[in-house]
Amino acid sequence: MPLEKIVVESDRAWALWQIAEDEQSLMSEISPYETISHTITNAQKRLEWLAGRVLTKYAMEALGMKFQGVTKDEYGKPSPTGFGHKLSLSHSFPHVAVLIDQHQAVGIDLEQPKEKLLKIAPRIHHHEELQDAGTNIVKHCIYWCAKETLVKFYGKKDLIFAENLFINPFRCKKEDDITGKITIGGMESVIPLHYITYSNFVVVFTSRSQL
Repeated sequence: MPLEKIVVESDRAWALWQIAEDEQSLMSEISPYETISHTITNAQKRLEWLAGRVLTKYAMEALGMKFQGVTKDEYGKPSPTGFGHKLSLSHSFPHVAVLIDQHQAVGIDLEQPKEKLLKIAPRIHHHEELQDAGTNIVKHCIYWCAKETLVKFYGKKDLIFAENLFINPFRCKKEDDITGKITIGGMESVIPLHYITYSNFVVVFTSRSQL
């Protein structure tokens, strides 16, 4: 079964999916509420898009909600059609992640540790973050996912990784809490995050402890 994990906490749920289906099988799960855009021409991207909608449906059903599609606002931030819940999606083939919350803005990001993260790190991280991560690719991946999670939590497009997003140094474990900060326009927001490392990918998401 492609549903790898689903965690439900009252009015919040997050879930992981491993894509093993074809387009037709995934589409049958979300029809007639969603139709994939003809502009998504890459076959892998189409599977990721479809799996993201299917996983959203599963997460919503786990919360007692009926899936009616996904709507995006002017900044591209998704939400479940017909509900006021907050939604965030991420994918790194063949894995897809979803986080949904009734009340709070959310962010989730999924990525595979790859050498490219070491190459782009000087452009997106602060000196302290670079020193803390060193050459540990998994730790670099956590930093990257954490900053992507903050972007999704914020929900707009005017953040610069190296200027507006900060992640406090941390010890690299299997799973742990970390702290992120968004600094923009003279204002600072502290966002608790949680990360989990798997054998071939990392997932980071906003924590409920921000209540």
